Amino acid sequence: MSGTMRSSAGLDERRRRILYRSWHRGTREMDLLLGQFADARVEALDARDLDDIEALLEAQDRDVFSWLTGELALPAEFDTPVFSQIREFHRHTGAVFI
Repeated sequence: MSGTMRSSAGLDERRRRILYRSWHRGTREMDLLLGQFADARVEALDARDLDDIEALLEAQDRDVFSWLTGELALPAEFDTPVFSQIREFHRHTGAVFI
């Protein structure tokens, strides 16, 4: 998969921005991890989840990857329901690094 398979048509501006930023992280692994999650779930996220994913998008790729893989402990400020959703999403989709 080289990028988003989801159209941003019908999404509000905030969700379109999250979808775009999730697929344009800087490292391919993070594009896939956050981009695939955003493709599947961005439309259903509530306001709090949107706040949390926007904060996560500000974090460094290496840190987020390390938190997802368990290499580093997850800081309390990122220990959110949306982070748990991202981790569970990839456990069920067979991501090899989570």
